[in-house]
Amino acid sequence: MKIALDVMGTDYGPSELVLGAVMAVKEYDCDVVLVGDEPTIRELLKKYKAEDNPHLFVKHASQVIGMSEHPGIAVKTKKDASIVVATDLLRNKKCDALVSSGSTGAAVAAALFHLGRIKGVSRPAIATPIPNLTGTTVLLDSGAKVDAKPEHMIQNAIMGSIYAELMLGIKNPRVGLLNIGEEETKGNELALTTYPLLQREKLIHFIGNVEGRDINKGTVDVVVCDGFVGNVVLKFAEGLATAIVTMVKGAVLNGGILAKLGALLIMPALRNLRKTLDPEAYGGALLLGVRAPFFICHGSSKARAIKSAIGVAVHGVRSDIVARIADDIANQTKLDEVVPQTKESQRIRM
Repeated sequence: MKIALDVMGTDYGPSELVLGAVMAVKEYDCDVVLVGDEPTIRELLKKYKAEDNPHLFVKHASQVIGMSEHPGIAVKTKKDASIVVATDLLRNKKCDALVSSGSTGAAVAAALFHLGRIKGVSRPAIATPIPNLTGTTVLLDSGAKVDAKPEHMIQNAIMGSIYAELMLGIKNPRVGLLNIGEEETKGNELALTTYPLLQREKLIHFIGNVEGRDINKGTVDVVVCDGFVGNVVLKFAEGLATAIVTMVKGAVLNGGILAKLGALLIMPALRNLRKTLDPEAYGGALLLGVRAPFFICHGSSKARAIKSAIGVAVHGVRSDIVARIADDIANQTKLDEVVPQTKESQRIRM
């Protein structure tokens, strides 16, 4: 199995990504193709004493798409950009999955333009695992597209359920619609229109509206929302987790000798809490709805996060999640079957 890794365009440069790949091939049964500036990559492989590793390959790409560039324009004009070259490897079946921590917009654009959507999928969505009190909740869309229509929300629920089942091992995952209250009559126009469609979708276990606090309580396995709301929720959760760890450290350091002694006693529990809240332990977020496993990492990902993402990519290939999505999308309940052909239903489908 080969995983393409785009090593360019990240906050820390290619160094952390190459190191993550070196760590990954030692732990997982896979090869990694490092895509980017070849001289730079080979110097880093020498630095990490991995220049002769038979599981690491290099594919040169002379261009990089920066975070500030327009994703669609850059992908179309920079034909030799690392994310474009890596996506072409995936499209041509020279690799089995792709991991990128560069521009999310450029990654999504490359996947759409060079890889394409699964037949029947209206729009891809990013599925992000978030730790909760009992395990993990899948949030989607967490930023592939900021707006959404009811048909996109239904497909997100289907794809998110498949992700929860195949990637997280959750049987019959509970699906909730993110809203400002649990009542069926709550929410904006998108939520009110989507709710009855989710109720009628036979491929999912829909439990109704859920609120933001339910994401961390573990009362729901898949949370569906538009990409704008999902990205705000995700960034808030990441920031809160970091703040909690920082506040605990500050309380210990500034709390005197008794606080320090107490911290020593509960240190194992604190380490476990930090691991649970650490985004690097969860690897990349899967772009659902495209024709091959495509994983997107945070731009500030370091080596351990990249190693985890490659491990998740290996799991994604083995689970054959793309084929399962294609099958379920082909069998989803059609809007025509649940919404009478009235002016209202026509408005929903627009």
